[in-house]
Formats: sequence, structure tokens, C-alpha cells
Amino acid sequence: MHEPQHQHTTPLPLPEDAPIRAERGVRDAAEALAWLQERGIEDIECIVPDQSGVARGKMMPVAKFFSSAAMTMPSALFRQTIAGDYPEENQYFRYDPRDGDLVFQPDYSTLSVVPWESDPTAQLIHDTYERSGEPFSSAPRQVLKRIVQLYADKGWSPIVAPEVEFYLVKPNTDPDYPLEPPIGRSGRPETGRQSYSISALNEFDDFIDDIYEFSEKQDLEIDTLIHEEGKAQMEINLRHGDPVTLADQVFLFKRTIREAALRHDMYATFMAKPMSSEPGSAMHIHQSVVDKETGRNVFSNTEGKTTDLFGGFIAGQQAYLPHVMAILAPYVNSYRRLARGALGSPPINLHWGHDNRTVGLRVPSSSPAARRLENRAPGSDCNPYLAIAASLACGYLGMVKGLAPDDPIEEEGHDLPYGLPRSLNEALERLTEEEELVDLIGRTFIYTYKAIKEGEYETFMRVISPWEREHLLLSV
Repeated sequence: MHEPQHQHTTPLPLPEDAPIRAERGVRDAAEALAWLQERGIEDIECIVPDQSGVARGKMMPVAKFFSSAAMTMPSALFRQTIAGDYPEENQYFRYDPRDGDLVFQPDYSTLSVVPWESDPTAQLIHDTYERSGEPFSSAPRQVLKRIVQLYADKGWSPIVAPEVEFYLVKPNTDPDYPLEPPIGRSGRPETGRQSYSISALNEFDDFIDDIYEFSEKQDLEIDTLIHEEGKAQMEINLRHGDPVTLADQVFLFKRTIREAALRHDMYATFMAKPMSSEPGSAMHIHQSVVDKETGRNVFSNTEGKTTDLFGGFIAGQQAYLPHVMAILAPYVNSYRRLARGALGSPPINLHWGHDNRTVGLRVPSSSPAARRLENRAPGSDCNPYLAIAASLACGYLGMVKGLAPDDPIEEEGHDLPYGLPRSLNEALERLTEEEELVDLIGRTFIYTYKAIKEGEYETFMRVISPWEREHLLLSV
């Protein structure tokens, strides 16, 4: 059993000649205090990602943070829908009648400034534990850590690189009205496809400058930023690395991009399909696995050829990703992106191919050392911790079970039959079908998550859409 340590300490004096530490992350409470004092930080946001990837937590003065016991919050925090409601109980899902407190311990490596706040403020991601000291199995960050540990037990380290797409839109305060692209510096909205356009990016130079400034102050590493196919649609690629670290970065990037957009009288949205006439937004996940001792990519042998482990990883994704689509595509809106003929080449099946962007699993052109598999199924509306965990869990099962993939395809993947669920309801039915996968990700988490998503689906079904009013009102 892991007993979390209460690492909050009494404030320590700071030597006048103490060196300024890095912009992000320290080792312990003493270093955290020095880091905060160096920057004149007054308040600290103690945050944790919930099931939707929303930041929950408490803000407190720095002095209180170090003088108090470990932070606690009720366990119901991880049983809320995106609208803040609570799902109904069923035979698999029951509430703790006490709604007891969970213990939240800071991960000091995540300490960084909050650059958009007017007063000096820091943020610190926390991990979640039972009062017994056991990791809380339904907390998304713990779900991902558990999967990463499975790899470590085999002597492997998974490496990921997410690519996150999003839209900029005009402020929209009435949900009955469709979203529209914002006005750029030219005074006109975009009217056509602008893939990789530099001039289209330049329309939002001030916004992009804020993204880079905010990211630098948080020590978040942007690899590239491009304009995507949709109107005012952009994509940020992150440098590859440890899955938990990269999930943290996506979690913080979403906050950063939303705040930067608000500064310029725009919204940034990560909805999978925010506008019916535009492409959807994805979070593609590039994945590889290295040997912990040698650092060698286990997907390539010494001759640079593919290994059985690479085949197993691909086959695991093919076999099991359909059963975790409720995690990769977590909302009713998510499945509007995953449709045949949709703009942006979203996948509708899990065939794989070399440098083929029309299938769900793409092997990018690379050197043997950089051999990897790109999972193109997740939407940008997913919780990054859960999506990365689910994707890696599928690949892990394929590797340890010695599965073999089918043959790669070179043709257009959208012309082939559907291989992914067509709706959230179908995805939820498949979520609990594979017992081995359920046990791997965590049975308590899976059934809690399923109850939350069923609650969201039932709420959606009570909403009458404009399409229904337009086509059914006087015709049926």
C-alpha cells in the first residue's frame, strides 16, 4: 500500500542569493516554497482533472497551503457529468452514502505560474488518494499512472506525442445560435479552406503571441502550431515524452488556449464537431515504446525492421479500441466527427496503413528509432489522461497476448465498412464487453464512467434539436 506523505511544511527562510529555479516544477515542498517566494507568488491554485478533463480544486494563499494539512475534497467530484449533475445508481454503480473526503497530494513537478492572472498566482496539479493511502482508482491521472506502471513492470516505457485541434469562434452566449468564425485582423472572417496557411495564422498574430508567451511562462513545450482545414481551426503539436507529463501538458494547454482567446474577445472550443459545415477536431496520439534499460525503440529490431511487439501493439489497438471509444469520443457530439464523407478525413474504422491518413491507425514515415503508431480516433473533446490511458491499454494487451494485425491497406479507408461505434449509446454498450480490458483499466472506474456518460446521454435525449423542429414540425 502506498501511504501518501503530507508534504506541506512550515515556511522556510529563503537565502538572498538563492538561484532562480526553472519556470516549471520542483522536487519537494521546501523547493516549492523557495520557487514561490522568488516569484512573489501570493496565491496557489490546487487543481485536479475530473472525468471530463475540467480543472477542479481550491485556491488558497501560499501561507495557508504550507501550514495546512493535506487538501481534501468529496469523492463526488469524480461522479459529475459535464453539466455538474450526478448519474442515477444502477446494479454496477453505487454512491458512497457518506460522500467521504479524498486526500489530494501535490505533484511538485507540475508547479508553474498562472500567467493570465492579474495577481501573482501559481498552479499545482494534485494526485488523488483514498484515506487509507491507496490511489483513488477513478481519478483520471491515477488511471493513466496505473497503465504506465503496467508497461514499467514489463521493462517498457511508453512514449506519446499528442496533436490537439481546436477552433476559434465568435463569442456565443445563446446556445440556439450556430457558432461562427471570429473576425481576424483584416476585419473579415475566413471564408474558405486554409490548411497550413501562414496568412490565415497571421490573422490572429496577437492571440498566437499570447499562446507562446503563456506557454513559455508555464514551460509548456509546443513543437509546432499550424492552421488546420476548418475556418479558424488550428492544431498544436506537442513534443513526445512521458504519457503523464504529456497529459498534464494537454490539460494545461486547454486552459491556456481558452484564456488567451478570451483576451481577444474570442472563444476557443475543443468540441469535436462545433460547426456542421466544417471539419471536426481531433486529438491524434502518436505512440511508441522503448526499453527502459537500453532506451531502444522496441518496435524496431537491430536491423531496423519491425518487431512482433509492433505488430502486437497495432493488433491490440485494432481489437480493443472499439471498446474504449466512449473514452476517446466521450459525448454525443463526438460522433458527428466520425462519419463517412465528413471533412478532415476522420477515421470510421481501425484499419492501419503506412502514411495513410484515411484509416484509424497510421504508421508515419520515420527512421527505425522513431517508429510509432498514430491513433487518429480520439476527438479533441476527450480527457487527455483517459484517452492516452485507454489507447496504451489496448496496445499493451496486444503486445502481451502476442496478437497479430491484419495486412496494411493502401486504399481509401473511408470506402471500407465502419469499424467504430456510430453513437455514444453504442460505444457505452461496448465499453464493458471485454472483461480483460475492463480489469486492466479499472473496473470501478469503468462502471463509474459509464454511469456518468449514460446520464449525459439521457439528458441530451430530452433536448429537441432545430433539425426536429425544421423537418418534423409540419411534415409528420
